[in-house]
Amino acid sequence: MSHKWIYRPVVEGLASRQAHADLPAGHVERELGKEGFFGPSTQMIHPRPPTGWTNWEGPLRPRAFDLAKLGASPSPWDAAAILHNADVRLRWWICERSMTELARNADGDELLFVHAGTAELFCDYGHLTIAAGDYVVLPRGTMWRIEVGAPVALLLIEATNAHYALPDKGLVGEHAIFDPAMLDYPRLDGAFRAQAAQGAEWKVRIKRRQQISTVTYPYNPLDAVGWHGTLLAVRINVRDIRPLMSHRYHLPPSAHTTFVSQRFVVCTFVPRPFESDPGAIKVPFFHNNDDFDEVIFYHAGDFFSRDNIHPGMLTLHPCGFTHGPHPKALGKMLQQSKPATDEYAVMIDARDALDVAPAAESVEWSDYHRSWQVQP
Repeated sequence: MSHKWIYRPVVEGLASRQAHADLPAGHVERELGKEGFFGPSTQMIHPRPPTGWTNWEGPLRPRAFDLAKLGASPSPWDAAAILHNADVRLRWWICERSMTELARNADGDELLFVHAGTAELFCDYGHLTIAAGDYVVLPRGTMWRIEVGAPVALLLIEATNAHYALPDKGLVGEHAIFDPAMLDYPRLDGAFRAQAAQGAEWKVRIKRRQQISTVTYPYNPLDAVGWHGTLLAVRINVRDIRPLMSHRYHLPPSAHTTFVSQRFVVCTFVPRPFESDPGAIKVPFFHNNDDFDEVIFYHAGDFFSRDNIHPGMLTLHPCGFTHGPHPKALGKMLQQSKPATDEYAVMIDARDALDVAPAAESVEWSDYHRSWQVQP
């Protein structure tokens, strides 16, 4: 059943009529919003940062995990589970050796984000060379394996019982952010034909309902000689993404959406110029984001809204509390002299609460929630 929001715009007290701009001097803004950053919202004006807590009790808290401390494993099904709910599962996989078996995910589409290393990926559709910064979408049921060039670290984002699609880019048109023609696809090239000729026995390990079954072939089943259709694996690198920008208005993370699934979205933060209008906020605004759990994986660069965060770390900001820049980062940004950001990061916004797996807890920065406290 369709519905309309019952709210209407109101300006009360000391406030700006334009969100994220022209704030009263010496004040900060906090956004309360519905539907991520797509629905109705209100911008509260405060005399102090709304993250100035002095004590924190209970299970709800911002959390951070240093995935770089986790060890290697031989296959994606042995990768370390990090976060999960009924619709999305995040795993961290460091692969140091080429796979000797094929993998097939029968639970949902698999999105591979390559954090480090290089490899040759072979799948039903052909061959792709993958490297740091690549997203690779593997449709549900795709058989695949990788041959490692340099050890690879991957964030695996599974759309459980669902698929990935491109976002509706609305008024800016289909070529904004990245042209769909930028999506590379596997080829049935010489490398693929050579691996298909590898005889002997091959095993396919299939994941269904988080259980593994193994099917054995007396030949290599990655032996297609041709195909045509609209269902295929695709790849795009973060350096090929051209972010939406506004010099007069700080755009919310939803403007940087890369892929959408059933009950979560994947966004990508890439370098962009800072807002140049004197009245525009030049920092991520404080916000509640009360309909989603927010996850950010830090890939490369200088993470300008965070302090003591390095590549390979992942943060979880569950819905129900206000978050925003750390105090030291906020101070640096308000005196920003650099013309642009210098960061690459992957954000997952999940509509339903995410559970933290034991592997993530083993590499948790337990005092992360205290990093907003102003040090004496």
